[in-house]
Amino acid sequence: MTKFLHAAVITVLPAIPIAAQAQSAPTDKIVATGQAVPPPAFTISGSAAIVSDYRFRGVSQSDTEMAVQGGITVAHDSGLYAGGWASNLAGWGTFGGGNTELDLIGGYKVRLAGHATLDAGLTWYMYPGGADKTDFAEPYARLTGTAGPVTLTAGVAYAPRQQAIGRWYASGADAASGVYNSPGAKEDNFYLWGDGALAVAGTPLTARAHVGHSWGQDGLGPNATAVSPTGEYWDWSLGADVTYRNLTFNISYVDTDLSIRRSAYLLPSFSKGQDGIGTIADGTVTVALIAAF
Repeated sequence: MTKFLHAAVITVLPAIPIAAQAQSAPTDKIVATGQAVPPPAFTISGSAAIVSDYRFRGVSQSDTEMAVQGGITVAHDSGLYAGGWASNLAGWGTFGGGNTELDLIGGYKVRLAGHATLDAGLTWYMYPGGADKTDFAEPYARLTGTAGPVTLTAGVAYAPRQQAIGRWYASGADAASGVYNSPGAKEDNFYLWGDGALAVAGTPLTARAHVGHSWGQDGLGPNATAVSPTGEYWDWSLGADVTYRNLTFNISYVDTDLSIRRSAYLLPSFSKGQDGIGTIADGTVTVALIAAF
């Protein structure tokens, strides 16, 4: 589930899944007396967004329809940060409650030598009002380096064995019948990804690319969804941002290697409107408008 925080684009950066990042403290301000005013110990930042399709690691979480999202982060100058992010959900599975995803995020970001930063933390995925067994935790780490207009990020996220990502249903047909094959089953999930961004000099344009690979549950969890459909798959995206002041417009092409034939055993859950036709991981063009604050 690629999220919006600090104007990160969910369909492009799954970290952009999208996860929170600590913000660097602003540089010291010089007042009229010539004395330096130290930056505040805490900074608050966030974003609100409208997206044409909420794609998490290439798979639609909003039934290929629009979603409204937002998040906020509080960061300390030590590098510690905490925040939250939320989006509406629709389509496959039965999250219950308000069909909302709420991510609670905390971590630590440190600047390394040169223009590199290391960021590590944990995301707790929650579905308010739904069954408690659908919530799960996922620690993550990412290394980011910048050279001129180019920014590269390598990341890893590992969710240890938990019920929410266990194989409770062996197939979509079993999920549709409401009969668990293995109630209480636990699985883990591993996600490795890389992101790239290129700022075009003299323009408000930034080109972006993403590729990720998932290893995990082969089947459907207790909410009839899966963090890693078919147990292993690739996702990728290419796109661009256009930024004006605090507004960013993003357009991206998002895709996976989850073919209809390969994911057929997940139907009808893994289809638009759960009609059993096609998949919710087909290639698509997504657009987003993000306001940062």
